[in-house]
Amino acid sequence: MLTMTSLNAVTIPLPPNPTAALRKPLRPRPVSCLRKNRGGNGLYNEGSPHVESKGLDNMEIHQSSNGELEVKRNNIGQLFREAQQNILYLNKQRLVAVEELNKANREKQLLLDRIERLEVEKQAGVGEVEELDKANREKQLLLDRIERLEAEKQAGVGKDKLSLCWELLLRIDSMVLSGMISAGEASDFRRLVMDHKVIVADAFNEILQKKDAELLAELLHFSDRSKKYAIMDLDEVQGLQEIKAGFYSYFNGQQHGNRIWTGVVSGIGVSFIEPLYYSSFFSREKVYGYSDDFERFTYFSRASLDYIVKSGKQPDVLHIHNWETAIVGPLFWDIYVNQGLGGTRILLTCHDFDSQCLEQPDKLSLCGLDPPRLHRPDRLQDNTKTHLVNILKGGIVYSNKVVIVSSMNSKGRIISSFSHQLKPTLSIHQDKLVIAPYGFDKSTWDPSKDNFLPKNYSAEDMKGKTVCKVALQQHLALSGSASSILVGCFFAELSEIDMENLKAVVQNAIRRGVQVIIVEISKNSITNKKLESFQELLKDQNVRFINRLGEAISHLVFAGSDIILCQSFHEPDLQVPLKALKYGAAPIAVTPTDDISRNFVDYDYERTKFSQFISSNFGKMSLSQALDEIENNPSRWNRKILAAMAMDFSWDAECCDVHVSAYTAIKKL
Repeated sequence: MLTMTSLNAVTIPLPPNPTAALRKPLRPRPVSCLRKNRGGNGLYNEGSPHVESKGLDNMEIHQSSNGELEVKRNNIGQLFREAQQNILYLNKQRLVAVEELNKANREKQLLLDRIERLEVEKQAGVGEVEELDKANREKQLLLDRIERLEAEKQAGVGKDKLSLCWELLLRIDSMVLSGMISAGEASDFRRLVMDHKVIVADAFNEILQKKDAELLAELLHFSDRSKKYAIMDLDEVQGLQEIKAGFYSYFNGQQHGNRIWTGVVSGIGVSFIEPLYYSSFFSREKVYGYSDDFERFTYFSRASLDYIVKSGKQPDVLHIHNWETAIVGPLFWDIYVNQGLGGTRILLTCHDFDSQCLEQPDKLSLCGLDPPRLHRPDRLQDNTKTHLVNILKGGIVYSNKVVIVSSMNSKGRIISSFSHQLKPTLSIHQDKLVIAPYGFDKSTWDPSKDNFLPKNYSAEDMKGKTVCKVALQQHLALSGSASSILVGCFFAELSEIDMENLKAVVQNAIRRGVQVIIVEISKNSITNKKLESFQELLKDQNVRFINRLGEAISHLVFAGSDIILCQSFHEPDLQVPLKALKYGAAPIAVTPTDDISRNFVDYDYERTKFSQFISSNFGKMSLSQALDEIENNPSRWNRKILAAMAMDFSWDAECCDVHVSAYTAIKKL
């Protein structure tokens, strides 16, 4: 069975301003005609259409030469002006850095004067020892700061990312003046630097001191890799190569050229679409989160379907994900089903309904759809904002099966409580809805063969878990032995309520002699400040905070902990509860002591195996109750832990089974 496992937009775009030969204009035609005849896009060869000039006389040639000379003069003038701007900006940045260092030195002198005064008062018996100690701590912090600034000044670092980009632009200027690169190449490099400021600054921070030849080689290498999403690692694509024949796809009233690249990722063949005219759609630092996301993903979805038809593929299933490729559903049934894809069916996997993409109806015509035909209550019209179309709703309506990924909630509860205004649509189509749980990568997360652990273990032989606990205690300088109860906590984002609950739970555990490890994995500065404040509050020998989480220590915390506190049993990003069960640590939701009703469990029969297991073992248990059971009924507790480790909640288990069953079911339709 041939399936398209994903239609997520992946491209390797070229620099903008392609030649006119890469576009194939169409004569204007009515929307209704586009709906009836949108598929006639032929493959083209690299050597196709060229323009031949004839009949140029000497005067035209002479005028052309003068024009080229004028362009060169303009380029040199522009280059000089840009170089001046670059130099002025860098000088300003250096002045700011020097001023910061001078300010720190002034603060140092004021602090030294204050310490001297406090020392005199202490000798005279009138000063406060605590205030003197505080001043000395502030002194040390300030000295460390001055030392860092001095080191950065000597090393030429300490600049912000924009400063590094401007330095790189200056080096590009010098390469043009020395004749290493042409003005056109310099223009391309400058555009590359300005379009990828953050990544360029990180990539070139260490090599700006190298010679021009080495820097140019790095620029060329970066340019090759930038023709894609910046977060993609093309080293993971084996045998990446361009198919010599490209193809055209429809968008915004015209046919546009694309190139196709193929390769293998984890043993699976993949194809990458490179738009030529709309290259800027995918030359981004992230996959989504832009104002033109609808246009970008619509282009990709239409181009993907065009490619499938042109290449003669006849997949059993087109597997699409979330709103980003939900437009494939209406496109398929309105345009492509009669182009050799009569046996193909559509499966939509939806991770949540938070993001649905609401757009003006007329934008549907960008990809050749008919807005009046689809802007209807039973199709794409939004249930609340009826003047708009809802792209995710269209995916649900036009798919043969919809897999909703949710570890804890049943179909009924999702429709009634988590549908985000899609309840009427989901209710009508509930027969084609199925629920699949999240999973984790068991090739990386398996204590029986985890290379990060000092000793492996499994449900059949738990000796290694004791070794891991002792290793974790030693690594974090925690006193005690393997008999001590150790609780690990992983948190990404913390609300005020979560923070207060965490404080209450941890403080209660400390009073019972429990060792606690709190792992900070948030990139949110507000959450980090809350945890820093919490760390200051808990100056206890049995608490450790980890704010720089490496992969090795992450695995060791799971392996060495008896209990893992988590914000929720439904964690799609971190999969903390799933990993905890595999590593023999009980997942317990954070909650105030004795409040065990917070983790609502839906008793609808259509629940995942994970939900059923959690509900019957740890779902209603507070940390206090878990500690009671460990101390008072250890044999029962150990049976639960061994049963959890024997379960398979990885991606390869129930989640995979649900999708395979969905494939099989829709293939029979």
